[in-house]
Amino acid sequence: MRSLLLGFILLTISPFSYSETPVGANFMLKDTAGMQHKLSNYKGKWVLVNYWATWCPPCLEEVPDLVNLYDHHKNKDLMVIGVVFDYTNIKEVETYVDDMLMSYPIVLGDDAVTVQIGLADVLPTTFIYNPQGQLVKIKRGIITKQYIEKMIGQNKP
Repeated sequence: MRSLLLGFILLTISPFSYSETPVGANFMLKDTAGMQHKLSNYKGKWVLVNYWATWCPPCLEEVPDLVNLYDHHKNKDLMVIGVVFDYTNIKEVETYVDDMLMSYPIVLGDDAVTVQIGLADVLPTTFIYNPQGQLVKIKRGIITKQYIEKMIGQNKP
């Protein structure tokens, strides 16, 4: 019983545990520029919510593909929102975002974000919503441009 309770406590306080958001949930996130991003505002587009950290080598590796996807698809069929976890301060995040030329919106991760989107047991983790606003995939580990473009292409009418 004690170990079960401890496991429950760890799952509820760790931002890197796994929990799935109800399909079609309408999140609302505020980015570092003060803009609000609501899932329903992106109806008709694929939405990627990518959890990452500045200390995470695989996160660093996937950033160029996410930037490329966002820059080439943002006005058509895709939105990318980065959510940073486990950072020291906002300056650290801003420097990283600037150095990596991250053009997509960045949200500071906290409990309010994980309640709306879900928890992750590894970084990076990407939550993928289809154009109808339904969560269709939770991709743990590095995500590539090819992976996303294949997913989008397979699901075009």
